[in-house]
Amino acid sequence: MLLLICACFLCLVLGLMCEMNDLSLFPQWVGSPCGFHGPYIFYKAFRFHIEANPRILSLGDFFLVRCRPGEPLCIAELQLLWEERTRKQLLSSSKLYFLPEDTPQGRTVIHGEDEVVAVSEKVVVKLQDLVRWTVWESSGWSRGLKAVPLKPSEVLQELEKNGQGDTPVLHRYRESTVNSGRNFKGVLKEKAELGDDGDQKRVSVLSYPQYCRYRSLLARLKERPASLLASQVVLALGGVTSLTDHTHILYCRDTFEHPTLVDNDSVCDEFGERLKYYYPLF
Repeated sequence: MLLLICACFLCLVLGLMCEMNDLSLFPQWVGSPCGFHGPYIFYKAFRFHIEANPRILSLGDFFLVRCRPGEPLCIAELQLLWEERTRKQLLSSSKLYFLPEDTPQGRTVIHGEDEVVAVSEKVVVKLQDLVRWTVWESSGWSRGLKAVPLKPSEVLQELEKNGQGDTPVLHRYRESTVNSGRNFKGVLKEKAELGDDGDQKRVSVLSYPQYCRYRSLLARLKERPASLLASQVVLALGGVTSLTDHTHILYCRDTFEHPTLVDNDSVCDEFGERLKYYYPLF
């Protein structure tokens, strides 16, 4: 009888541990809703744990994912976050970018060194599945043009001139290109509170005209201080702000039909079909 009780207790403990582990992977919204439409509630960001570390992804972020074990790494651009109240689902819509050699057509002479190709349709997955896809350890990614880094001391001086001396860490998150015009102050503060992640490799995908302007800008500023890239004027001309040299810049100018995403069990386009008619980001 004692052995039976001990065995039941052990099973209960193991079950609780597994449940806690699942909860640590379960994502949660960051901040208040930013919009409503029928049964949909829209958000700007969500928090999750990966390798026991808390992380935050927000609209406009680029990050690495693997859609299935054994498939090549690709870049996801987070474009929409919402909760479907009827079926209690937390959902995301992302645009996926693959290296040309990882597409059915393969790399050809027309593809540039820093080019990626986008999947023609946005991919809708539940947040917990997107977390499972995410590859936060990006040491295996080496493609793309390295962004010219800003010097943190110079960034701090510039922010102090603009009355923002208390938020130098937030400056790094201006790398997102989709966040312009939205109030992400609360989300950026929470990202900054997670701690410095300067050694983490980042990726950013530009349009082809943006990429060309950026390359031109680098040539024009070659003999000038890197801090000039922090100027709003330079940003408007195509500059990309970064506090480290770990940001890799790529560009996209074409799309392709992905042959296996339609068979991926994690993809749930049925939750996002109606949103195509209402939201231009979709």
